[in-house]
Amino acid sequence: MKRGIGLLISLLLWASLAQANTAFTIQDIRLEGLQRVSPGIVFRNFPLGTGDQATSRNLADATRKLFASGYFDDVDVLRDGDVLILKLVERPSISRINLEGNSVLKDEDLLNGLKQTGLQEGDVLKRSTLEQIRQDLVGVYAAQGRYGAAVEASVEPLQENRVALNIMINEGQVASIQHINIVGNTVYSDEELKELFSLKLPNFWTFYKKDDRYAREKLNGDLERLRSYYQDSGYINFNINSTQVSITPDKKHIYITVNVSEGERFTIRDVNVVGEMVVPEDELETQLTLTAGDIFSRRQITASQEALQRRIGDAGFMFANVSPVPELHEDNTVSIKFFVSPGKRTYVRRINIKGNTRTADEVVRQHLSQMEAAVASNALIEQSKQRLQRTGYFKNINVDTRQVPGTDDQVDLEYTLEEQQSGSFSASVGFSQSSGIILGLQLQQDNFLGTGKKVSVGVSNSATLTEYSYSFIDPYYTVDGVSRGFNLYYRKRDLNEDNVSAYSSDEIGGGVVFGYPINENERLNFGLDIKKLTINTNGVETPNEIYDFIEEEGDSYLNLVATLSWSSNHLNRGFFPTKGYSHGISLELGLPGSDLGYAKALYNFRYYAPITDDQQWITSFKARAGYGIESGGNEFPFFEHFYAGGLKTVRGYQQNTLGPRDSKDDPFGGNAFVSGGAEFIFPTPFVGDKSSWRTLLFLDGGNVFDTSCSSTAVECEDGVQLDELRFSTGFALSWLTPIGPLSFALAVPLNDKEGDETEFFQFSLGQSF
Repeated sequence: MKRGIGLLISLLLWASLAQANTAFTIQDIRLEGLQRVSPGIVFRNFPLGTGDQATSRNLADATRKLFASGYFDDVDVLRDGDVLILKLVERPSISRINLEGNSVLKDEDLLNGLKQTGLQEGDVLKRSTLEQIRQDLVGVYAAQGRYGAAVEASVEPLQENRVALNIMINEGQVASIQHINIVGNTVYSDEELKELFSLKLPNFWTFYKKDDRYAREKLNGDLERLRSYYQDSGYINFNINSTQVSITPDKKHIYITVNVSEGERFTIRDVNVVGEMVVPEDELETQLTLTAGDIFSRRQITASQEALQRRIGDAGFMFANVSPVPELHEDNTVSIKFFVSPGKRTYVRRINIKGNTRTADEVVRQHLSQMEAAVASNALIEQSKQRLQRTGYFKNINVDTRQVPGTDDQVDLEYTLEEQQSGSFSASVGFSQSSGIILGLQLQQDNFLGTGKKVSVGVSNSATLTEYSYSFIDPYYTVDGVSRGFNLYYRKRDLNEDNVSAYSSDEIGGGVVFGYPINENERLNFGLDIKKLTINTNGVETPNEIYDFIEEEGDSYLNLVATLSWSSNHLNRGFFPTKGYSHGISLELGLPGSDLGYAKALYNFRYYAPITDDQQWITSFKARAGYGIESGGNEFPFFEHFYAGGLKTVRGYQQNTLGPRDSKDDPFGGNAFVSGGAEFIFPTPFVGDKSSWRTLLFLDGGNVFDTSCSSTAVECEDGVQLDELRFSTGFALSWLTPIGPLSFALAVPLNDKEGDETEFFQFSLGQSF
């Protein structure tokens, strides 16, 4: 009332001045009454300024506009000679906002939501504020399906022209979907079509999935899935005629009705690729996933379109346009033509690398198949990304292709990398009655100082093991990917423990290895090692098998060992792969002239198949097999035996305890080995960044065998006995920590026998599943 009276007095004043013909030129404008509102806001909302002619009409219009800005309770316009005086009474400012009644949404979230709409503490209280608060908060709760939410806002006056906003909230209940009705469908049943919807009726899992809560975005997605389902099944003219969403008067239940018309089913009459052929037409036709006689499918048309664009992009035409055009015929067939417009051949101007704080640019570029100044190729760009992922140096890799401004035939590539731990470090100090003081240090780095070189250093000192080791591998010894590495080590072991055969050994050795790339996925490695090994017995604790070997072959051996391996890696990542496979075989030979002749082969296989498009749910399979034989008239060395049990082979059984046992009833290993398993990988719950975690359910199986058992062995049968395979199942988790992978498993043996040594909980730092 006060502001209306003041405005009326001002207008009457200027009306009387107008009658007296008192128009004048404004020489200055004086502001009175401002406290928090800045003069700039006044002048922005008052259209008259110094030098303007003031009349009753334009002063009245200017006063109305200033008052309508919402910053003032009263505006008086006065005149002192040629000086215009604006006497202002500010609206109160919001000193605090009090929220009551909210529990589902926190105060912080609601205040942030109000802030985004332009309302926060310290703002001036405008006339529309209270209604805006109600609408905004009701909208926030409606987005969560709480259509019965009610909001009341009141103003509490405070001192110094300030107010407090008190907001009372009744959050109401979540409205649940009570009925989904599809009208007009004859080809598919209601139940089959409702399975496509993410919106569901209340069911047993509703409390967890909350999929009975209506949301407009979810319904739009469901309708698009419904449309795709029909059009992928040949119903090209399928149409959603209308959609009705109604809510009960108590705003607790929602009813959805979808009206559809299915149309007729179409099949493919013919498929053609037309336009400018920069790639031979027969090559493009091999990319098509549709052929004459197939049922029309929008998904297959899109897949063919993308495949054609990729193939043309592989030839250097990055901006090629492929447009599918269907032509309908009266006999319910459709002809599809893919019109190809390749544009200009595209070249890479520059490759930029971002995010590599540790890894040198040179190391990253070593793995890039796409070169600068070369023709751009989708295949080479994607291949470069996969090669970087396989290194294991990076958690995430994004590639952005940007057209160079002002050109239509050049692009810049930007690889954005997120680095991760690519090695492991462990140090330990301990004491045990049997081993005394134990000191250990192990450093393994696959990307040493960002150079891409692999370095491993190990030091361990205890009563049972003294070891010093060093290894080094340069993956790019030559620019074309030939690798070179070498290793040196010294080990002194005293294996007088319950779970292994009791003996001690001194070993010193070293070697060199070279790797040669066959193609993008396959490599050959050749190595040569020289080893000096001495075996020492531990009296009556040493089994007869070792005494027999020493009597036959002696207790000291100098061996020259050659290694040959082949690997084929089609995995999409180095750590925690989600797709692809890898397998390889390695062969170790004791060369002529060595004290011991033998041959030892090992095969490894891994396979990953994603179940979902986001590659979060995955099935995987693994297999390992090994076999060793004697040569040159020598017995196969017992210290080259295979072992099974533990995290790497059959979880749930103690490390290395499966298989034949010696005359002292300790695990002795064997010259034949087989293991395998299946895993179901799923997203790690309650973890934000899932790329550093892997959780899975597993089924493991395997064992170790000996084809020529010693007559003194306690538990050993010649040959591979498949009925002796051990199995286990359980849950496993790996976490890529800052010092390396940490893995543990909870396993239950399925067919353990008397004498087997089992473990329910197993863990390891430095290896992942």
